Amino acid sequence: MQSEDMSRGVRDLVRGLDRASLATALPAEGGAWPYASLVLAAVDHDLSPILLLSDLAEHTKAITADARVSLLFDGTHGLDQPLTGPRVTLVGRAARTDDARLARRFLSRHPDAEMYAGFKDFHFYRVAVERAHLVAGFGKIRWLSAAELNAAPSSGLADAEDGIVSHMNEDHADAVQLYAGKLLGLDGSDWRMTGIDTEGIDLRRSGQVARLAFEAPLVAASEARKVLVALVGKARAV
Repeated sequence: MQSEDMSRGVRDLVRGLDRASLATALPAEGGAWPYASLVLAAVDHDLSPILLLSDLAEHTKAITADARVSLLFDGTHGLDQPLTGPRVTLVGRAARTDDARLARRFLSRHPDAEMYAGFKDFHFYRVAVERAHLVAGFGKIRWLSAAELNAAPSSGLADAEDGIVSHMNEDHADAVQLYAGKLLGLDGSDWRMTGIDTEGIDLRRSGQVARLAFEAPLVAASEARKVLVALVGKARAV
């Protein structure tokens, strides 16, 4: 695989999943022990994972002692031979964040988390990615640096995202259903858009998530409307 193909593979896989296995170094007598746990995840426009963690959780205690973490995003679900499928491990450092925009992006991806996000012992964390390890199947393995991931955000899109997502869900819900049903072949009529980034949109229906990729990356937020309208036309033509 070419370098850009592998970078795109990492971006698509991470953005398309809503959970990951989190590995931390659990403090213990005689030295830290590897500790793995399941976490809900969202990712920012620059591919930085966003987590909502409880202070009482073992992984949070581990992060307090050592900020280094790994997150495994597993794209092998449903394959007859899972080891032929893609998975990527992001390696970086986790830090608490009070950025309201990151909180909104996470809660849009995981609306049920609203029930406990305001508890005093829950806090948001952002993982600054240092490198990624992609396994795209047998013999398709490579480490990529953060720079090689090419996860540059579109100009102004992060700030405009809330408005775009709300507008689509409230005023153009029929378009969102067309995206899901006609372009992705998904069942159900109550899909909602949860996010938009430079390379696609994220959808959710109850516990199911989906991603619709754009044919070409957005350069700026001003291009979003044109692309979303064009996708409606494409869906109606199917």
